[in-house]
Amino acid sequence: MKKLPQLDGTADINTEKKKNGKLSRSFEKISNAVTRAAGRPATSIASMVLILVWAASGPLFDFSETWQLIINTSTTIITFLMVFVIQTAANKDTLAVQLKLNELIAANKQASNRLIDVEDLTADELELLKKFYVRLSDLAEKEKTLFTSHSIDDAEKLHKTKSVKSTSKSAAKRTIRSTGKQRSEA
Repeated sequence: MKKLPQLDGTADINTEKKKNGKLSRSFEKISNAVTRAAGRPATSIASMVLILVWAASGPLFDFSETWQLIINTSTTIITFLMVFVIQTAANKDTLAVQLKLNELIAANKQASNRLIDVEDLTADELELLKKFYVRLSDLAEKEKTLFTSHSIDDAEKLHKTKSVKSTSKSAAKRTIRSTGKQRSEA
């Protein structure tokens, strides 16, 4: 059974690092370095220069099959490896963003804690949740201020309260008007 981290903020990060192993940490460091290097403009320029040099060398090799095989094999291997390196970095970044968002949700008194593990929902569940937020947006449009923020539950309660008050005020105005008309007729 997997032990859950403590909620009081005393999780031991050093213990977790030891569990991951040297190979995993080494791959992660290499992955991060390669991803950073691949994203630099100098890497793009170097790749284009390499392609131009390869193309210019074609006449020297009579555009042979070996000449073509060099670029085909090189690009295939690089592409294959980069998929895994970039995916590893993307997974780490996504997890970091999710953890930061979870912290913001957990720290905000008005935010719904039901959204903390939203990334684990299915596509259908996410679509259903989106419908709730569209409804929340519709309710927010009916409010007179741009700066009011509510959870779905709060927004619905507030909207119902406003609707009841609005209905009550309208009924009261009609009663006053009808009472006033009755007095003037008398």
